[in-house]
Amino acid sequence: MRMKAASNPLINLEQANVLSLIESDGIVKGVRYKSLVGEEKNFHAPMTFVCDGSFSNLRRSVTNPKVRTPSWFVGLIVEDCSSLPFANHGHVILADPSPILFYPISSTEVRCLVDVPGDKVPSGSNGQMAKYLSTVVAGQLPLKLRKPFLQAIDKSKIRAMPNKSMPAIPRARPGVLVLGDALNMRHPLTGGGMTVALTDIVILRDMLRTIQDFSNAPALCDYLQDFYVLRKPMAATINILADSLYKVFSATDMVEEVRRQACFEYLGMGGMFSSGPMGLLGGLNPSIAILIFHFLLLTAYGLARVLLPFPSPSRLWIAIRLIWKAPSILLPSIRNESLMPSFNFKWLMTYRYTIVMSLFMLSSIYFLV
Repeated sequence: MRMKAASNPLINLEQANVLSLIESDGIVKGVRYKSLVGEEKNFHAPMTFVCDGSFSNLRRSVTNPKVRTPSWFVGLIVEDCSSLPFANHGHVILADPSPILFYPISSTEVRCLVDVPGDKVPSGSNGQMAKYLSTVVAGQLPLKLRKPFLQAIDKSKIRAMPNKSMPAIPRARPGVLVLGDALNMRHPLTGGGMTVALTDIVILRDMLRTIQDFSNAPALCDYLQDFYVLRKPMAATINILADSLYKVFSATDMVEEVRRQACFEYLGMGGMFSSGPMGLLGGLNPSIAILIFHFLLLTAYGLARVLLPFPSPSRLWIAIRLIWKAPSILLPSIRNESLMPSFNFKWLMTYRYTIVMSLFMLSSIYFLV
């Protein structure tokens, strides 16, 4: 993508370390940066786009970020591609306590990403990380992957990267616009970051095509506020799906394990039960309504799976807890995307109503049986 941009005669690429934004009278006029030879320079432009990634040091001057780190990805390279159960496919291992990803990156190499919940990971310098991977993780992998994985622990350089989540909270600042992970992040389990970023670029491209004069920064700032509205359907769908799916795939107790297994079986039923979620994952059909529809179907399937063929007291208790905990999976993400008023889901936040609905649904299923 960088080479493609450089091929345009109207674009001049320069590699440097941006130090700060240049501001005057509340308007961003450009950036101050340090070149590769260590010289500090100023560059002025009528419009500055901040897209310096998840570790952005510029976004705080433009947005009001609320960054969370629900987990870390510990990555290493496995050199035997033939060890994958299905060639040329990505794999998600539903391990304890959270998922593990395997996907080929070349004809001979597979990247492995082990999700480690929490804001800290075992230290790599004293061997604790290698010990964790070999004792806790390796035994949960398919037999074909265990030996190559253990060999990779010894041979590959183990890297750790925080998985950050941050809703887009834009602030109107004339002369500047934030894009990419600097603006908005979600758990990388679904790989939705590039889908959101490239969709944002297309929306912004179409908006900027109509502008003839960039010199009026306040007017341009007012015009670009529509960008945050236009990006919402795609960005909110991908964000909510990624964070919610991570919660479902990270089983912390027996009830969450039931939900996780129900999700696995739900996707395996094929038809609309797989094509619908896949359309959401790939950004082909971004719709909050469809996402909620499949979540409710998944919850109903989980209830039927627990209660049938006979709703014993212990199964009834699991079903009640399954419904009780369901709002905590989806609603926090919906609230982070500022969608609660438009969907009028405040009633779901009360446990009293949740229990009433639980008893109603359980009774209905029982009498239907």
